[in-house]
Amino acid sequence: MRERYASGISDDTAKKMIELLNANLANVIDLTLDGKQCHWNLQGKGFIGVHQLLDDTADRIREISDTIAERIVILGGQPNGLASRVAKDSILDDYPTDITEVDQHVREITDRYKKVAETLREAIDTAGDAGDEDTADLLTEASRIIDKDAWFIGANAPKK
Repeated sequence: MRERYASGISDDTAKKMIELLNANLANVIDLTLDGKQCHWNLQGKGFIGVHQLLDDTADRIREISDTIAERIVILGGQPNGLASRVAKDSILDDYPTDITEVDQHVREITDRYKKVAETLREAIDTAGDAGDEDTADLLTEASRIIDKDAWFIGANAPKK
């Protein structure tokens, strides 16, 4: 473990938080890639609005990735965002490559956003229980952003 910059956190807690953050980093990176896969392949009514929205949401998720990675370094760890790590550790299944319609993509990507947000909320509790309120706060902000983007994207789904 590198030198820790966060004070008041034990080495054991820092190690646990590094693992927790790296796991969530894999999910967030995968979500970014899924969003781009969706962005590149959707077609149909409402295409341009969703297409542009997905660019905006990808930018926000990349900021979340950077913030998570920086926190890992602050805690003395090494962020691991390698494609092989993301593929191995992400909670998300491979994005379907056989869909094209906007409605199909909106449902698929919205579900993925919700799944990542749920995992972030579980991590918030874990960080809080470990006494690392800074990590819990970071994850809370990430969860808020991803929840909001899930709502923005999901608002493009047809009403049932």
